[in-house]
Amino acid sequence: MKKSLIAMAAGMGSRFGGLKQAAKFGASQKVMLDFAIEDAMNAGFSKLVFVIRSDIEKVFREDVSGKYENKIDVRYVFQDKSGQPLPEGRTKPWGTGHAVLACQDEIQESFLAINADDFYGAGVYKLASEFIDNSSPTTYALAGYLLKNTLSENGTVSRGICSHDGNLNLCGVKEFGGLKKVSDNPMKIESDNGDIFTGEEYTSLNFWAFPKEFMETLGTQFDEFLSKNSKDAKAEFYLPFAVDTAIKTGIATAKILPTEERWQGVTYREDMGAVEKFLQDNGRI
Repeated sequence: MKKSLIAMAAGMGSRFGGLKQAAKFGASQKVMLDFAIEDAMNAGFSKLVFVIRSDIEKVFREDVSGKYENKIDVRYVFQDKSGQPLPEGRTKPWGTGHAVLACQDEIQESFLAINADDFYGAGVYKLASEFIDNSSPTTYALAGYLLKNTLSENGTVSRGICSHDGNLNLCGVKEFGGLKKVSDNPMKIESDNGDIFTGEEYTSLNFWAFPKEFMETLGTQFDEFLSKNSKDAKAEFYLPFAVDTAIKTGIATAKILPTEERWQGVTYREDMGAVEKFLQDNGRI
């Protein structure tokens, strides 16, 4: 089955201090998205759709995407130019749900949507590919990472913790901020509100598999969102919210695809060294 990869790369990394998508690792000078593209292509994805902003197109094509244009079907979508003009006082697009919806004219097949600045691990691309090959128009999937495998040693992180039934059907995703490990034995992770986790909780890192029909559902939800928030300078249309709405209204179901992969990402500049060592130890650079 034909499958596409949507890489959401329109965001700048304020805590990192620059364009995280262009941070380079090792002698190969690969960027984080290179690993995602390699893993997706190896798993059978045949089209790449990059969601970027018009002002980063030049550096993005030079440092990230240009080298793939003669190897695979590559498309570009500019989130800042998608849809109606932003209200006065707002400078950023409407969030991850809007980023995926911006690709609707480029997507005629099932697809995977990911963050461009996260390392997810090769295994989840294979899981997603197999899921898509055997899925229905009303079933979505989310890679479920163990919370303990998604932390930074250099500061706190925000994570979406998944709730689910006994068959790993997703019931919801709740965001927790300020997460940090406070003890190892037993493992104890605490949020900024004092919530305590064991580290074994399934966690969303925005790694979603969807049928093409999801675009129509997303469009309907976004229209409803804009009817209430079109003049709001801060409102966000998040992808997990769109999935949650589809589940709660009975439009679709979503499966958690469990993975033992360890997430890697550059949340802080100090993460660079640890990420590079991880990539070296795992033979990726």
